[in-house]
Amino acid sequence: QVQPVESGGGLVQPGGSLRLSCELSGGSFSINNMGYYRQAPGNQRDQRDLVASIAWGGGPSYADSVKGRFTISRDNAKNTVYLQMNSLKPEDTAVYYCYVDTSLRHYWGQGTQVTVSA
Repeated sequence: QVQPVESGGGLVQPGGSLRLSCELSGGSFSINNMGYYRQAPGNQRDQRDLVASIAWGGGPSYADSVKGRFTISRDNAKNTVYLQMNSLKPEDTAVYYCYVDTSLRHYWGQGTQVTVSA
């Protein structure tokens, strides 16, 4: 079954770092774009915010709120995207969802919780 598989996340103190990864496995794909959205506590699914994205063959893009702190990268051979999150703030607390746009359809990961708290 084709599914983005997410890993990483957890609990970290303010100022700390975490790395998320997301691999699209289960087949052969033509990937256009991968990235992460996040859903803050109390928000509905349609209130997810784009955090960062990276196009296959293009550069990264970031939300203003994470510029200079988060870095997105990819491994083309592994169909994997990584989100390095540094200088984390309490307002970064959310469920982070990986997404993948292929030539056939859009996929969502299962989500991973990131909690930034002292």
